[in-house]
Amino acid sequence: MKRLLVDYKKLDHKTAALLIETYPDGYGDEDIIAFKNGNGELVQAVALRTEDTLYLVKISKSLSNFISSFEDSIEKELDNPSDSGEPELEFNMEDEMDDDIE
Repeated sequence: MKRLLVDYKKLDHKTAALLIETYPDGYGDEDIIAFKNGNGELVQAVALRTEDTLYLVKISKSLSNFISSFEDSIEKELDNPSDSGEPELEFNMEDEMDDDIE
């Protein structure tokens, strides 16, 4: 089994979705694995298993925000699917024009 230490920002969409499924209500103290890396720094992570890989997803202050916002974006996508399958981008032309006038 492959073992990887990763930051949540580097997870692909499928693995990020699995992280959300594994910790739907967030993670608790009992889920945290703490160890020292090669530089002697304390690292905290949560485990995520797939068929062939054990991920240790590094914990940061923004991980819980990511879990929350990921769930919101999935719900929004399910409520308003785009016709093309492409993500919808918001573009405010007035903001762009203001920058050019200076």
